[in-house]
Amino acid sequence: MPKAPPLRLGVNVDHVATLRNARAGDRPDPVRAALLAIEAGADGITAHLREDRRHISDEDMARLKARISKPLNFEMAATADMLAIALRTKPHAVCLVPERREELTTEGGLDVAGQHNTLAPFIARLNDNGVRVSLFIAADPAQIEMAAKLRAPVIEIHTGAWCDAVVDGDRAKAGVEWQRIVAGATLARAAGLEVHAGHGLDYVTAEAIAALPEIVELNIGYYMIGEALFVGLAQTVRTMRAAMDRGRAKLENDA
Repeated sequence: MPKAPPLRLGVNVDHVATLRNARAGDRPDPVRAALLAIEAGADGITAHLREDRRHISDEDMARLKARISKPLNFEMAATADMLAIALRTKPHAVCLVPERREELTTEGGLDVAGQHNTLAPFIARLNDNGVRVSLFIAADPAQIEMAAKLRAPVIEIHTGAWCDAVVDGDRAKAGVEWQRIVAGATLARAAGLEVHAGHGLDYVTAEAIAALPEIVELNIGYYMIGEALFVGLAQTVRTMRAAMDRGRAKLENDA
C-alpha cells in the first residue's frame, strides 16, 4: 500500500473576528491569531469573507495575505464582488462555498451539479490567474463528478452531518454519513481531485478522518477557537495536530 501523503491542518480564524466585532474594536486580531497558529504548527490559514462582513473584513484578508508565511485559503461565495477581491488579493487558494445571508454557518455543500454554468467561468478565471480552486461539496457522486468536469483541482468534503451525528451519539446516522465520506473521498481521488475535508471537526472526528489516505488537508475553525478560550490557541493547534497524527499513524500500522 503506497504511503499516504502528509495531512495538512488549515486553521480558520473567522471567529476570532466574530469576537472582535462584538465590541466593534480592533481586538482580538485575527491576523495575530493566524500568526500564532502557524507558529504552533498550522500549515495554512482559512478565512471566509462573507457578503455581510459579519466577521472577516476586506482589510483582514489583505493583512492576512501580506503577513502570513503559509498559504491563505479564501472562502467565498461565487459572486462578482468576491471574484474581484480574490483576483486582487491573490490568495494561494479560493474555496467556493454556498452562502445565505440568514444562515449562522455554512449549512450544506455547494450545488456544483445544478450551478455548473454559473461556476464554470469563476473557476476558469481563478485557474487562469494562478489561484487554486476548491469546491466545498457534499460527498455525493454527482457533485464530485461535476467538480472534476469543471477542472477544479480540489474538493473539500462537507463533514458537518457526520460530525453532528457523532456528537449526538447517533451511531446509525454517523455510520451512514461516514460511509458516504469514505466513498466520496475514494471517488474524488480516482477522478484526479485533491481531497480536503472540513466543518464541525473536533479532536475525535479529526483523528478518525485522518485515517483516510485520500484526504490531505483538514480545515478547522469554530471548535478550535472555542477550545482556545480555555487552553490557548497554540496548545489547541498542537493538540489538534497530535490527534491528526494519531489518525494518520493508523494507516502505517494497518499497512
